[in-house]
Amino acid sequence: MSLYAIGDLHLSLATDKPMDVFGGRWAGYMDKILAGFSKLTSEDVTVLCGDLTWGMGLEESLMDFQFIHNLPGKKIVLKGNHDYWWTTVTKAKQFFWANGIDSIEILHNNCHLYGDIAICGTRGWFYEEETGKAHDKKILDREVLRLEASLKAAEGREKLCFLHYPPRYRDYVCREIVDVLHAYGVKQCFYGHLHGPSHRYAVQGEVEGVHYTMISADYLEFRPYKIL
Repeated sequence: MSLYAIGDLHLSLATDKPMDVFGGRWAGYMDKILAGFSKLTSEDVTVLCGDLTWGMGLEESLMDFQFIHNLPGKKIVLKGNHDYWWTTVTKAKQFFWANGIDSIEILHNNCHLYGDIAICGTRGWFYEEETGKAHDKKILDREVLRLEASLKAAEGREKLCFLHYPPRYRDYVCREIVDVLHAYGVKQCFYGHLHGPSHRYAVQGEVEGVHYTMISADYLEFRPYKIL
């Protein structure tokens, strides 16, 4: 059994927003996802760090979730900024159950265990005081609370943190999120969200005691990143 992570699949089986239009690494990306996951087994676990589907609701996202369900192993998903299907965890779980989707679990105000290791995380958020709006600060505050709830649920276990938004980007630091990572002793943090030219500005490696790894799908060439 191995643990993997990848973000930003941006599936579009029932909507007209295929990422192939961007060309480059995104050309034929659905086939690349299948090829990337073909190396995994039914015993493996993959954390999907947001932006799963372009569907505007659960029904419109059904084909995309069925695609994810049929990928090998268990999938643990968290919310991204383009996951418009997301309403509540309860509704999503009921929808998955009603459609026979039993390989997908949700990471939201909780943690999941991989052996003795706790998988923790939330969407995260960008907020800069100089340009941010009041509602952006409220969103960030909620994300900080959700991250804390997830990390608290891990109790004394070793923690791996998964976010959608990068807590560091170029010279920017989302200090509120980073301070929570430090407070709960997180040593490894994985994030997505960044695409194309933005890859060059990603902060990776150890900074202030936390090792950061970007796992956006196009950066990984659609091959899930093996963690353990």
